[in-house]
Amino acid sequence: MRICVYSSSSEALSPLYFGEARRLGTLMAKNHHELVYGAGDLGLMGECARGLQQGGGRIIGVIPEALNQEGIVFPDCHDLHVTKTMRERKALMEDIADGFIALPGGFGTLEELLEIITLKQLKYHNKPIVILNINHFYETLLGFFEQIIQNKFAQEFSRGFYFVTSDVEDALAYIEAYRPTMTEDKWFGRRGLLDAQGENRKEENEV
Repeated sequence: MRICVYSSSSEALSPLYFGEARRLGTLMAKNHHELVYGAGDLGLMGECARGLQQGGGRIIGVIPEALNQEGIVFPDCHDLHVTKTMRERKALMEDIADGFIALPGGFGTLEELLEIITLKQLKYHNKPIVILNINHFYETLLGFFEQIIQNKFAQEFSRGFYFVTSDVEDALAYIEAYRPTMTEDKWFGRRGLLDAQGENRKEENEV
C-alpha cells in the first residue's frame, strides 16, 4: 500500500517528534508499505524517509521544480517526480496514494490535511485519512473542527472523514483495515431546498 505522509520540514523540533516520525517510517517498511511524500530531506519529512530506508522500504518523492535542490531533496528516493507547481505536486501525491497520514507540521502540512479532508467531503476520493496527534499537537485544531460541526458549518458525519490517534501503530492499523463506505451529501437542507423550488414552480404553473 502506498501511504502519503504530510509533515514538517523544520529542523528545530523536539526530539520527540523526530522519534515518532522515524518510528512511523520504520513500521511502514516493516508492514511493506511504500512512502509517498514531498521528497524532503529536512525535518520530520526526512526522518520518516530515513526510517523507511533503514527498514528497506520504498520511497516515492514528489517535489516542485523550485524546491528541487541539493540539501532540500532526500537523495535516496526510489522514484522522484518533479512537478512544475505546488498544486501539481499535491495532486500527484493524492493520485498515487492509497491513504494519508498527517504528522505534526506547519502551514503547509495543515493546508495539505485540510485539502485532503475537503476532497473526501466532496467525494473526489474515499481513502483513509489519519491525523497523528503526537504530544497533543493537533488538539486545538480538533477543537476547532468540533466548533465547525457544532455550529453547523459541517455535518455531524464529518468526524468520520478522518481518524485521530497518537500512536503510529494505530494509524497504520486503521489504514490497513479501512474499507471505503458511501459518504452522505455534505449539503445542509439540499433536499428541502430542491423540494421547495419544485413546489414553487408547480404553483407558478398552476396560476
